[in-house]
Amino acid sequence: MNSLSCLTKNFLHAISLPSNFTQKIIIMATAHEIDYRIVGEEMQYVEIELDPNETAIAEAGSFMLMDDGIQMETIFGDGSANQGTGVLGKLFSAGKRLLTGESLFMTAYTNIGQGKKMVSFASPYPGKIIPLDLMRLGGPVVCQKDAFLCAAKGVSVGIALQRKLGTGLFGGEGFIMQKLEGDGLAFVHAGGHVFERELKPGELLKIDTGCVVAYTHQIDFDIQFVGGIKNSIFGGEGLFFATLRGPGKVWIQTLPVSRLASRILSYGRGTRKEEGSLLGGLGNLLDGDGR
Repeated sequence: MNSLSCLTKNFLHAISLPSNFTQKIIIMATAHEIDYRIVGEEMQYVEIELDPNETAIAEAGSFMLMDDGIQMETIFGDGSANQGTGVLGKLFSAGKRLLTGESLFMTAYTNIGQGKKMVSFASPYPGKIIPLDLMRLGGPVVCQKDAFLCAAKGVSVGIALQRKLGTGLFGGEGFIMQKLEGDGLAFVHAGGHVFERELKPGELLKIDTGCVVAYTHQIDFDIQFVGGIKNSIFGGEGLFFATLRGPGKVWIQTLPVSRLASRILSYGRGTRKEEGSLLGGLGNLLDGDGR
């Protein structure tokens, strides 16, 4: 032990630091601390308040508006510490985002001015924006591939692989989902109304495969066969449920964007259902809706 180490040890002993002093340093937040407010009901946007030198990151296409004094910069990957060092490390980390259907690049918004500045990001389709405080949630959050909207700089946007063959094939999200890690705020968006459900240890929730928005890392995500020939063939709800077993939190959406898109597409093809109409398709011709 050199003289500097001895001096440091004597100093720490003299001021009687608590035994968990090192742990307190380790768990200090590394992500930028941002304030926010979510505006709107079904067509929401999130307004983020940045102090000088604070940065928010966002997916391409989510930007809505910003104050003068905020610098916009396209970055490779998410700019977090988990991204790796060197060209190959950054390329591998950013390249994983391609597997979720996202771009290699993200956009960073930094307050380079004096005082607080605002930048806003909007959801790409009707629904809700969900704030996720990763530090309070106690670890990573796994979410559907296109759910991530924006976050404080320092949050890592990676991938989560479904290790079970059946879950990857029939779980509704494929083998690859997004994983948000870090200790900062992140924001995801989903369709329709979104609600949170907290599961107790061992508690099981069966849910439509498209309605799962996100869940904490403790949740066991799997699939289950619906069962019954009539249910499978004529039920119209698919062959599998998604099953979520606690403990942990799960966020559920009422209107998956795929369901919304298929309904709009069916109307565009002129194959829409005529609930309550005795004339059906003939009524479309008479009222002008069948053009």
